[in-house]
Amino acid sequence: MAQHQVRRVYLKAYESVSHARRSIGEYIELYNRKRPHSSLADQTPDEAYFATLPAIKSAA
Repeated sequence: MAQHQVRRVYLKAYESVSHARRSIGEYIELYNRKRPHSSLADQTPDEAYFATLPAIKSAA
């Protein structure tokens, strides 16, 4: 992870609590759902997690 992304979340003075929540939520979204991780074979954490779950059969 690039250091500038970490600084953006942890070393920033936010305007309000709601602004901090929104900004941190956006970072979590990026980290878990959009950013591939080399330790997960270039999958996102969400992709790696959901790939381990058994398939759900839909009702006919």
